[in-house]
Amino acid sequence: MGVRPPTSGSGEHEAIEFGIATLTPMLEEADLEFPINAEAVVQSLGDPKIPVDAKGRAVALSVALEETGENRFESQRELLNAIHPVLESRRGVGSSGWLGTIRNQLPF
Repeated sequence: MGVRPPTSGSGEHEAIEFGIATLTPMLEEADLEFPINAEAVVQSLGDPKIPVDAKGRAVALSVALEETGENRFESQRELLNAIHPVLESRRGVGSSGWLGTIRNQLPF
């Protein structure tokens, strides 16, 4: 996902990327060979912190993969499908209801 930061006058701002939008390019650049296990993914990428929201909260890739409950991935798509709900749930931590959801979308 990505969110555009608020505009404050002139000047252009880039979108703030987090979750799958951040992880996908990392996986593509690493040129992983599938099937692959979670440990090999972490070793190949160096266990980066994956931003989960526009506020700057992040989770280590190793932790997110562990939370998927899966250890082997047949394809990049399968890995992304498994980790997506983990990243989404991390984004929602500390929020409740519709107001919390809106707050999570805001970059401040």
